[in-house]
Amino acid sequence: MRAIVGASACVIEPAEVAPYVIDYRKLYQGQALLVVLPASTSEVSRIMTWCHANNVPVVPQGGNTSLMGGAVPDDSGTAVVLNLKRMNQVTEIDSVNDTMTVQAGVTLNAARSAAESASRLFPLRIGSEGSCQIGGNLATNAGGTAVLRYGNMRDLVLGIEAVLPDGRIFSSLKGLRKDNTGYDLKQLFIGSEGTLGIITAAVLKLAPQQRSASVALVAVENPAAAVQLLGEAKRVAGQTLTAFELISRPALELVLDYLGKVASPLPALHDWMVLIELTSGGDEQPLNDTLLGILEPALESGLVLDAAVASSGADAQTFWRIREEISDAQTRHGGSVRCDVSVPLSRIATFIEAASQRVLELEPEVRMVIYGHMGDGNVHFNPLRPKNQSAAQFLAAHGKSIAEVVDDLAAENKGSISAEHGVGVAKRDALLAYKAPVEIELMWQIKQALDPKNLLNPSKVLPLT
Repeated sequence: MRAIVGASACVIEPAEVAPYVIDYRKLYQGQALLVVLPASTSEVSRIMTWCHANNVPVVPQGGNTSLMGGAVPDDSGTAVVLNLKRMNQVTEIDSVNDTMTVQAGVTLNAARSAAESASRLFPLRIGSEGSCQIGGNLATNAGGTAVLRYGNMRDLVLGIEAVLPDGRIFSSLKGLRKDNTGYDLKQLFIGSEGTLGIITAAVLKLAPQQRSASVALVAVENPAAAVQLLGEAKRVAGQTLTAFELISRPALELVLDYLGKVASPLPALHDWMVLIELTSGGDEQPLNDTLLGILEPALESGLVLDAAVASSGADAQTFWRIREEISDAQTRHGGSVRCDVSVPLSRIATFIEAASQRVLELEPEVRMVIYGHMGDGNVHFNPLRPKNQSAAQFLAAHGKSIAEVVDDLAAENKGSISAEHGVGVAKRDALLAYKAPVEIELMWQIKQALDPKNLLNPSKVLPLT
């Protein structure tokens, strides 16, 4: 490794290795032979060639913000962690083609800033954007708060470059929106969580920069009312509707307590709220009029109980901070069962009601922290420990049973047990209960075709059959 990347790019001291072998939530921890930090695709290729020839497992890693344990090694100490943070260059911005070519180690925040410098928008938005990297965003098919309008990461990429488990380089860095010359091979690597290849670069789609935004926090009676309001928002706002985020009262109470000096934008607490955002490339006033065109009739009919409209950019940032800090508030508080599920929008209210009822039957004092991207059917259903129980007590008594109840109901409603967080280790074996045997078989056949030695991110994603 030193011969390939240089001594300074090989991390071997235990204290320096430690941050690379534990996950963001400190739930998954392993050991590594060493951590290697390549600076180019060529170096990644040479590393993989050597590891393949010597049967050494490799765990690819980006910003290490995974919630499912997919970016850290196991505790065998036999794997090399390959972190891509040194590959952090934006290599091209094509403003005419509306594309940007980046190395995999570019952080999401840096990619968004680079697009803005060219008066363009890279629309992926997630709370960890200062740390997460584009390669990891692709490997996990990241979603976030703007999927309603722009789609997942899979929808935002035109080409990728990846190093295969044996060191060969697959390179298709084309900014083409049409290319029907056979299988779309880049899709194999997107969402594969580093089990099929190591993504080293990508061509990303850019969108027109948005000049104005209109944001409101709106109280509704229940999730069914939120779904009805979403329908009205789509009808009135059309493509300007960018985000529609659901927040339960316990989620709001938790994050306000965590933030301390931030007050609720609404004068009274309500059981359910939605954060609505409209954006456009035009002036702000027509956008504000459109938002009022959604809210005023809804207030008159009783569909909306109350609403706070951001009167400035600072207000809008506060509204979004409340929404985006819910995840960190849970992590710091400890003791939440994190279920990242998706169901068809037509079933989302039924799912939330049924899942809440079943969880409360298991533990009546649990706090129902429910929030997420309602506009695309993705709910973060995260029951939080009662105030009088420790995290360890609650998770030991109810963690597994709550996750099973929620996942079962998602499947019953034709949904998925992982909407955007991926599979990693946490959901790997659960796939056996929710995916058909033929799906598991096909996944393994693809894995064996590209990685017959099972050296690339072993024991992740694919359940042992």
